[in-house]
Amino acid sequence: MPRIVLTSKFIGSLKPAPAGRRAYYWDALVPSLGVAVTARGTKSFIVYRRWPGRRAPARRTLGNANKLPLNAARQRARDWLALVERGIDPKEQARQVELAAQRARQTTFAAVAEAWLADEVTGQRKAATVAREVRQVFCSLWGARPITEVTTLDIREVIKAKAGTAPAQARNLLGHLHRLFGWAVAQHAYGLTASPTAPLRPSKLVGRKLPRKRVLSDDELRALWAVTGEAVGYPFGPLVRLLILSGQRRSEVAGARWREFDLNKRLWTVPPERMKGDAAHVVPLTDEMLALLEPLPRFTKGDFVFSTVFGARPVKGFSRFRERLGKLMGGATDFVLHDIRRTMRTHLSALPITDRVRELVIAHAQPGLHKVYDQHSYIDEKRHALELWAARLHTIVAPAKGAKVVQLRG
Repeated sequence: MPRIVLTSKFIGSLKPAPAGRRAYYWDALVPSLGVAVTARGTKSFIVYRRWPGRRAPARRTLGNANKLPLNAARQRARDWLALVERGIDPKEQARQVELAAQRARQTTFAAVAEAWLADEVTGQRKAATVAREVRQVFCSLWGARPITEVTTLDIREVIKAKAGTAPAQARNLLGHLHRLFGWAVAQHAYGLTASPTAPLRPSKLVGRKLPRKRVLSDDELRALWAVTGEAVGYPFGPLVRLLILSGQRRSEVAGARWREFDLNKRLWTVPPERMKGDAAHVVPLTDEMLALLEPLPRFTKGDFVFSTVFGARPVKGFSRFRERLGKLMGGATDFVLHDIRRTMRTHLSALPITDRVRELVIAHAQPGLHKVYDQHSYIDEKRHALELWAARLHTIVAPAKGAKVVQLRG
């Protein structure tokens, strides 16, 4: 094979090979390195050699000669030839390097977190919230790090910092990591033999969890009902009013779909996957609930009842709404939407309803053997309870002559 000292100028001047053929030009500086030119003018750096494990010499492509600089091609060819002298096939070595890199990518915190979310969290009631928090808080910090390098101290620093401003969220975040690392250890696939969260206790790291007891006064409830009319509007206004009327959880109301409602039978059936207890929950619809639901918009992009994207996804942005609501209420600072549920349940205790029905209305878990042996639906009893509550609510929120809105306590 005649050889010449290849130059970038020479390679750029090469013309296409004759039809049906290829032309080869071999470098005088690096043995076995050449440039191949096709009939269409495609130019490639090649190495012609007998490779380890092969009986006959063969050509292998180094790279596109229009993109790979000549000096880089020469160095890559020298590296390949040095490996061949040691009995190593460069192609096999590259494959092993890529496999190692792939394994490394599969064991990063982000990769393991995504595997956990897909395998264990998907389909759960709070799957979207868990996925968002894990990605935003933890993957943003440790995403590219091997999961085996995430330490107890790393976790402690994040949770401790969050506990200073949002203790409830800090507990939730630590709970996510307990589950994630426990799952990863059980897989025996990521090099973890113990969870770095094991030594961490929420009570020591975040502080003792105190049950919230906030209940809205009648004045506050009246004020809340007033501002969630035209002042707030759709979707948050009717959403809050349905929270008040039904006593259901925020996630259950916010994620409601029209397919869950049978307005003719006056029933709202929340499916198991959206319930805390993983069992369907039936909410009888009172006249007040029907009057609230019937004028709401119906969309063609999806059937979520409360949505800002034409029904395609349920409403979100509750933190911003809470700030807006606080301003409308005169600067309230200690009120959260879950207080509505507690307030409604407290009012049920003042009505002639059995305690069992009160608990069933808001879908609280049933104690002992009740949930096993008592399969009565209690639809009529729950409907009666909700109607009594609607009547009591009316006496609270119906504006009396000359009355004025009282702001929430701040």
